[in-house]
Amino acid sequence: MGIYLDNQASTPVDPRVKAVMIEAMEHDFANPSSESHSAGWQARERVEQARATIAKAIGCGPDELIFTSGATEADNIGVLGAALGAPESRRRILVGATEHKAVLEAAFAAQRSGFSIELLPVDGCGLIDPAELRVRLSDDVAVVSVMLVNNEIGTIQPLDEIVRLSTAAGAFVHTDATQAPTAMDIDIGELGVDAASFSSHKIYGPKGIGALYISAAAPWRPRPLMFGGGQELGLRPGTLPTHLCAGFAEAFAILTDEGAAEREWVARLRDDFAQLLGETVASVKLTAAPPKRHPGNLHVRFDGIDADDLLARLQPQVCAATGSACTSGHTHYSHVLEAIGQPAAVAGQGVRFSLGRFSDDHDVRQAVEFITAAVEQIVGALAHQDSQALVRRQRCD
Repeated sequence: MGIYLDNQASTPVDPRVKAVMIEAMEHDFANPSSESHSAGWQARERVEQARATIAKAIGCGPDELIFTSGATEADNIGVLGAALGAPESRRRILVGATEHKAVLEAAFAAQRSGFSIELLPVDGCGLIDPAELRVRLSDDVAVVSVMLVNNEIGTIQPLDEIVRLSTAAGAFVHTDATQAPTAMDIDIGELGVDAASFSSHKIYGPKGIGALYISAAAPWRPRPLMFGGGQELGLRPGTLPTHLCAGFAEAFAILTDEGAAEREWVARLRDDFAQLLGETVASVKLTAAPPKRHPGNLHVRFDGIDADDLLARLQPQVCAATGSACTSGHTHYSHVLEAIGQPAAVAGQGVRFSLGRFSDDHDVRQAVEFITAAVEQIVGALAHQDSQALVRRQRCD
């Protein structure tokens, strides 16, 4: 697979998580909603143990946490579901301009139900100005959704004032916290939000499972977007995947025990990577420098070099990305880079490298060697094209 530097898109499954999942599949395979036999009771107990573990990790009550298929579904319930549950007098939704597509598309889907959507602008580091939010808040705002840690440029948003202002205006406050557990300690009570979305495959757990925190003190409950057997307090019906719940919980438990040391390690690797890259590639420039950012995130641009061309030349040696994996297959300008003021030509040079738990010094050194060689190839090819163009012009003259 080469050197994997795309951990913000998806992390490898930790072997300890895998072991827990296999054990759950072997012993707790029954439907956790089956109430008439011991196998179902046992599976249900395993699910509730997982829920309690995750709730403890983020600082909430187990009854404030529902399992979802991932952060995308959690975002949809936390934004669109919350909007649909709002009083009739509240028909505005405010979302950060650099939000994940799952939040943006969920918000714009609410337009079909009569809501208006407003994007909160950010500065060059991806930070929202609370003063701008204050101007827009009023008693007709239903939902305010602002991402805690950005998935492209790594910005950690200081939510304190944003949450305080939004709560004072009576709005339902949601945050996409998908990238947060690997970037910082999570205390959901201190954050003060009404809802927060999480994903397992961003924290070395399996894909296909996520969670939505909904505060018991939220001003109202979101409405369900799907219907069925009434599982998860009626907000997310469907048979719960016991082994995925167990794996998700184990991933959170590992972060609880090892997260602080891991973040320090990853940040050191990231800084070493940035330094080495800067020493060997003159054209590299940091995209944004927020006061606080994800420890594994390094978003840079290579001046004059097309990012897609660079990544193609790095295959299969280095795995990185030009933006969010959830917009893969779409060759358009990153809305995050647009929001921080980068023109399309500059944004097209941007690459996100994201280091993680299983990255090491050898990966960093080798990646820099591969990147340097690829950049030199591109520079040489461009120079050759320019010389050929000059020859053709001279012949025409």
